[in-house]
Amino acid sequence: MTDGTYEVVVVGSCMTDLVSQAPRLPKAGETIHGHGFFIGFGGKGANQCVQAARLGTKTAMVCKVGKDFFGDNYIQNFKNNGISTEFVRQTEQAATGAATIIVNDEGENAIVIVAGANLLLGEEELQWVEPALGGAKVLVCQLEIEPDVTLLALRMARDRGVKTIFNPAPAIAGLHADFYRTSDIFCCNESEAELLTGVVVRSVEDAARAGEEFLQRGCGSVIVTLGPQGCVVLTAQDPTPRHIPAKPVTPLDTTGAGDSFIGALAFYTAQYPTMPLEEMARRANQVAAISVQAAGTQASYPSRGGLPPHLF
Repeated sequence: MTDGTYEVVVVGSCMTDLVSQAPRLPKAGETIHGHGFFIGFGGKGANQCVQAARLGTKTAMVCKVGKDFFGDNYIQNFKNNGISTEFVRQTEQAATGAATIIVNDEGENAIVIVAGANLLLGEEELQWVEPALGGAKVLVCQLEIEPDVTLLALRMARDRGVKTIFNPAPAIAGLHADFYRTSDIFCCNESEAELLTGVVVRSVEDAARAGEEFLQRGCGSVIVTLGPQGCVVLTAQDPTPRHIPAKPVTPLDTTGAGDSFIGALAFYTAQYPTMPLEEMARRANQVAAISVQAAGTQASYPSRGGLPPHLF
């Protein structure tokens, strides 16, 4: 693939997921027996990239992994998913990022992440990406790499007329004002919205209030995701909050559901640029709902062939 042919470019993180399945989450200092263990591929950036690729858009991942077993495996994982590794760099200065995840029988999780090589992704790597960014339709960013690098990527995309999707996760208080102004679509969950705005988000109405605050800060449009309650969508053109409900499902494992949603959103933004954001969100809800009904993070993400035609 030559420069400029990628539709979705994701700048972000890769994590190796070390997942333990247990009846419940352990208390501090407690050892409990689990009933399953597997190693999976995760990291918000890579998850979002994989979901977008599986739905059928040409994607490139911009990230840094260690020169280790997990890093080699991750590069192969990208290739297996049809994702370009042109901008994936390996370093000997840090290990590949890792996430230790415990999932209980209700599908709830507790996660510890060690960012490792992700924090070494820098300005130099973004300069290599610049030619490809010019021909891209969508740039997707999160906060599992250095925030300054994320902001630089968003500014580069904005300068080139590339649509930006920013997922402020994990959220950090006191986010630079330009993060909002460079976000065409600002997409966060309840806890992230709460940390960034101070609005306690427990209902659709709360999410709408937080969304209005984000619009005032300069976002082009806002999606606040509410798990099983779906999401709330607001745009600068039409700031009336719209609740997009999700169809009820029985979750097996909710890990990575938000990333599935954003990956699907990136796909729809790239492939259907005139589709209303509400409709993109409605379809992304359905993709994410399928992901929570299977175990694992990327392992649970559906591909285009396994989805109903009405989503395309």
